Amino acid sequence: MTLQSEMSPCPDLLLQDTTVRSCLTYAFVALIAVAPSLAPAQAIPATDSRIASSHELLSNHAALDEDQANSWGLQPEEWTRYQQLMQGPLGTYSPNLDPLTALGIEARNEEERRRYAELQVQAEANRVEKLLTYQRAYDAAWQRLYPNLQRVDLSSSISLPQSSFQPARLAVFVKQDCPSCEQRVQQLQAEDTEFDLYLVDSHQEDALVRQWAGQVGIDPDKVRDRAITLNHDNGRWLAIGVQGELPAVVREVNGQWQRQ
Repeated sequence: MTLQSEMSPCPDLLLQDTTVRSCLTYAFVALIAVAPSLAPAQAIPATDSRIASSHELLSNHAALDEDQANSWGLQPEEWTRYQQLMQGPLGTYSPNLDPLTALGIEARNEEERRRYAELQVQAEANRVEKLLTYQRAYDAAWQRLYPNLQRVDLSSSISLPQSSFQPARLAVFVKQDCPSCEQRVQQLQAEDTEFDLYLVDSHQEDALVRQWAGQVGIDPDKVRDRAITLNHDNGRWLAIGVQGELPAVVREVNGQWQRQ
């Protein structure tokens, strides 16, 4: 064997098969020896990318919290306290409390309580003004397009919580094919009582609500003047959690719905 073949396991391809196998073995071992030194260099960019993504996620989350706090007139630390409160007993008993109510209930002193009460009054006033402005536009559009049809109240399809600090109108829940429901509504109308009527099985069909109202004899003028409103139930009856059969005449008192 020549000097070249003694120094390297990879001589020219004319050598025996055993020599070729030796050559391949040598190359494989060399590759394994080199591979570990390459791995860290590849891992560093991946780690940096994960760190950058985490920082971006945290930044986006902080920005979202700040936007939500601003929308309620709160400081970021107040928003954080609200989130903490809702993860405790308060959130368990009242999971749908808005931030101002939650912070007001759990106020740590009279100054905080007054601040959150004022913020809530302002927020409620703004909300009602926006709703009334749009309701007027809705009423005008209905009058233009369907002047001879009774209106189904738009507010029934908008999930807007009623303030427990204001007297609430009567809500009357009824269903089709219910003689006692018809009698109760006729009685309330004869007593000149203002109320919001909810047809539980309306299936979101305005025609069914209007048909039921006409069948019972609800005065169109009272609907036009909003002394009586006609509404789809939209699951409201189940949501308020009042027990018993229909008809149900209820009113919200201090955040709780009670039969009247």
